[in-house]
Amino acid sequence: MALQVYSAAPRTSMLQNSVSQGIMATKQSTMVCVAGDYPQLMKRKERELSLSRSFRVNCSLDATASSSAVAEVGKVTEVDKDTFWPIVKAAGDKAVVLDMYTQWCGPCKVIAPKYQQLSEKYEDVVFLKLDCNQDNKPLAKELGIKVVPTFKILKDSKIVKEVTGAKFDDLVIAIENARST
Repeated sequence: MALQVYSAAPRTSMLQNSVSQGIMATKQSTMVCVAGDYPQLMKRKERELSLSRSFRVNCSLDATASSSAVAEVGKVTEVDKDTFWPIVKAAGDKAVVLDMYTQWCGPCKVIAPKYQQLSEKYEDVVFLKLDCNQDNKPLAKELGIKVVPTFKILKDSKIVKEVTGAKFDDLVIAIENARST
């Protein structure tokens, strides 16, 4: 996700002067963070504004940008459009199984506990799940989802097998095949 910094038009602030009980108006520019690559844009924006002193805009994305996404062994890890590819790349040559589901899908809810059991059984495989909601739509499109649930099995960051529907036996066979190659 990219972070863009915008300098808003100067806004007028009303400050109450405690001595004279009068009101004084001041103008100050406002910085707003929106998704993007914020360190580079901050430097560029700082140059554009010709600011002589250094400053930093704190943003809630700082915490997520600094911490790397990690999948735990023996558990199913929830991913989104931002954390999916870094986790897949970090898995290296391990097989990665992605459960693409939606909150309203009945078959998705039925197979979820069985999928969790598989993650506990195969500790050499990374198990992920992606809620195909509006926020994650770009990733779901990129992965070519047509129905839910869909299970994508990846090896070396490439899709090697797909299982559509809540077909548990087919999923187990696909995982076994991916582990053996």
